[in-house]
Parts: sequence; structure tokens; C-alpha cells
Amino acid sequence: MSTLKDRLTADMRSALKARDELTTSTLRMALAAVGTAEVAGKAKRELTDDEVLAVLTKEAKKRREAATAFADAGRAEQAAKESAEGEVLDRYLPKQLSDAELAELVSGALAVGGFTGKAQMGPAMKAAQAAVAGQAEGGRVASEVRRQLGL
Repeated sequence: MSTLKDRLTADMRSALKARDELTTSTLRMALAAVGTAEVAGKAKRELTDDEVLAVLTKEAKKRREAATAFADAGRAEQAAKESAEGEVLDRYLPKQLSDAELAELVSGALAVGGFTGKAQMGPAMKAAQAAVAGQAEGGRVASEVRRQLGL
């Protein structure tokens, strides 16, 4: 078992004992998503910490998008619940980069690769994502790459 998955399980158990319903339900949902990812494919396998982190990132993004959708629909109570679940998941994710830090990393990756134009957007994104290493959402990285490439 990966150490991040162990930590999720231990935290869920302690939240259950503390009768913290929000944390318990959120971590149950996260562990269910991890379990689904483990059985996806031809054979069941243990996920690495990076793979568990990717699942958690995806789940946190779902929560943010759902909170926005509920808020736009005028369902403030449901939006607040989704936001709170997102905050619980954020405890397990790496700290997100600030805009200045993101711009610096992207410019470094673009300079190293020598990327300049629109035709090189794909390889430039690949290099930028590698440099950022999960510390910023893909949409933020893509918009920064576009800005720096002048698109």
C-alpha cells in the first residue's frame, strides 16, 4: 500500500472516531476513487503515491467545478458543501504555485526547450507540465504557456 493511501485511511478512521462527518465522507469518496483506479485496466494493482496524488487532484478539481456550478445555479448550501470537500482534499495535495512562480517555471522550461511559436504548443506544454510537476492545474499552465508564446 502506498504511504499516501495509508495516510488517507488512517485519517478517515480518526475522523470517523471523532465523528467528523464531512472529513469521513470526503475521505471515503477519495479512497473509493483510488480503489476504482486500482482495478481499472486488465489486473488489479497498487497505485504509487504519484498515481494516488493524480486521483486526488482529479477529485479536488471535480469538487471545485461542482461548487462553481452549484453557486451559478443559486444553490449556495450545496456549493458550500462541495467547497468544504475540496478543502479537505487540498490537505493531501502539494501546495499550488503562485502566478509569479508558475510564470518563472514556464519561462525556464520554454527557454530550455527553445519553444517559440504556435506550432510548438504541444511539446511546450509537455515541458512546462514536467517542470511544474503537479503544483498547478493544467488550465493555469496552458494559459501561461499561451501567454508566453504570444498566442
